[in-house]
Amino acid sequence: MDEAIFTQLPLPTRASLGSASFNVMIAGIGGTGVVTVGAVLGMAAHMEGLAISLFDMTGLSQKNGAVYSHVRIAASPDVIHTQRLGRKDADVLLAFDLVAALAPDCAATLSVGRTRVIANTSIAPTLALQFNRDFAVSPGMLLRELQEKIGHDAISRIDASSLALAILGDTIGANMFVVGVAAQKGLLPISVEAIERAVELNDVAVAFNLRAFRFGRLFAVDPDRVVGLAMSGQPAQAVVSLKTLSEVVTQRVQHLTEYQNAALAERYRTVVEKVRDLEAKVAGGSEALALTVARNYAKLLAYKDEYEVARLLSGPALREEIARTFEDGGRIALNLAPSFFGSRKINGRPRKHEFGPWILGLMQLLARMRSLRGTWLDPFARTRERRMERALIAQYEGLVGNVLATLAPGNYSQALTLLALVDEVRGYGPVKATAVVAYHARVSAAHEEYLRAGAETKASRAVAPTTAVR
Repeated sequence: MDEAIFTQLPLPTRASLGSASFNVMIAGIGGTGVVTVGAVLGMAAHMEGLAISLFDMTGLSQKNGAVYSHVRIAASPDVIHTQRLGRKDADVLLAFDLVAALAPDCAATLSVGRTRVIANTSIAPTLALQFNRDFAVSPGMLLRELQEKIGHDAISRIDASSLALAILGDTIGANMFVVGVAAQKGLLPISVEAIERAVELNDVAVAFNLRAFRFGRLFAVDPDRVVGLAMSGQPAQAVVSLKTLSEVVTQRVQHLTEYQNAALAERYRTVVEKVRDLEAKVAGGSEALALTVARNYAKLLAYKDEYEVARLLSGPALREEIARTFEDGGRIALNLAPSFFGSRKINGRPRKHEFGPWILGLMQLLARMRSLRGTWLDPFARTRERRMERALIAQYEGLVGNVLATLAPGNYSQALTLLALVDEVRGYGPVKATAVVAYHARVSAAHEEYLRAGAETKASRAVAPTTAVR
């Protein structure tokens, strides 16, 4: 991308220091550079002859928990009396993560009429997701809560993670992107030149962080241009949302062919097409039922077994991503819990073992053996987990077959519920086994409801009144 797009950026006016310290609260999650951003701002202020104070609260950062950096900047060290920001002390909040920003440690520092916020509206997975796979946090709800604390006009909202991924190829650039927005909006008391010099002195991914910072500045001036650049790019890491039945089937057929072979892909396509054709007769132009089968049946067929793990870990896509993300010289190690190890369990889960880079050669060999999957030569076929996977496929095919034989307008909605329930079966190992038990209980009740709706529809037709012709 041409760096000339940054040359016409106007230099922003700095925020005024005044007689007291200027206080910046940075809120995010561990592993995304929150502490580094605080250090960069502190160094930039130091290079301009200003007094600074940094106080980092890392807490559970290694567990994807909240991390805060309290930054005080002043003309003289005499006016900095404490490191930690106190109640209603923050002049600016850089909210790299909205969940962390609304936690008590951060929320208490916000003040109506004083605090300005640059908020990244992309929500990172929280600890609650570890216990509830369907847990979701609404950015809109979090923003409304933030607005109640400091007012609507005090907040600038940016989906910085999505923009950083689309433009820079990595969401880690979101934080420096937010700093760039804040600097260009005149919300920081330090110059953009000093910030860029501090990034260079930090000497970590300098070119990447400078581009992220400059794109943030450009967004503050011309957001439509940055969004346009993001929409025009197609980075490898971008997640494509497949919405139509044709798109889903095409992608899943390709995946199943790579996963096993063309025969498995054709088995999948045949079932989905039968559902599609019947649905067209029963439910008009709807594709909801066929889409449900297309997504869930493909997931069941392509269960992640030893061969698939080996294929994914030894394939070129992972090697290219590692080369793109990390510098040369690193050591690759894999933490695995092979079922045939029979390891003792920790907290009810199989203990994992570390394997060095030599394991990748074995992975390549195992990936080439995937044609054995499910045959009598498959050494993994008789494990409890693999038998469970095959049973799930057979049961789902049986449910689809039952629907193909009995679907009618009166039980169409029940069919949708019945064939969508298997989406709840997620995870691996003991996590998946627990989900399967819950699924069996729910699918049995849903199947009975489907059959009842079909029977009631037939009964109502049988007793429908007729008009006698005299």
